[in-house]
Amino acid sequence: MPGRVNNRGMIEEKPMKYVCLGYIEPGKFETMTEGDRNAMLDACFTYDDVLRSKGNFVGGEALQPPTSAVTLRHRGGKVTVTDGPYAETKEQIGGILILEANDLNHAIELMSKHPGVRAGPFEIRPAADLTAMIGESAQRRAAK
Repeated sequence: MPGRVNNRGMIEEKPMKYVCLGYIEPGKFETMTEGDRNAMLDACFTYDDVLRSKGNFVGGEALQPPTSAVTLRHRGGKVTVTDGPYAETKEQIGGILILEANDLNHAIELMSKHPGVRAGPFEIRPAADLTAMIGESAQRRAAK
């Protein structure tokens, strides 16, 4: 993990970003009783506040149902647009949460306590740091 030098000249570990994809079975949220749905939402938002207070919550969004999705593909030199999600699966991506954590084990520890795990699985992936690639691309584009 890349480090940074603090004001005392010591190298500190830099937190990594992790993208957490929350999945849920279609219709599960809608078929919950209002009390169960509200209890789950309240517990999730309370834990999100805990993550924010500790500096681990970078961002997140819930997603509308897959029926509102479109998928773009590049074929034959053109971009085609199809209605619906990329994949037909039993579970759908319900939302994303972006964490800052020390390492993958820390991200797992944080997300294992998230009440949303009770609604469906979470996939955790390290975010790619594209800073160097973006800088190199900017230099190439500026040279043209």
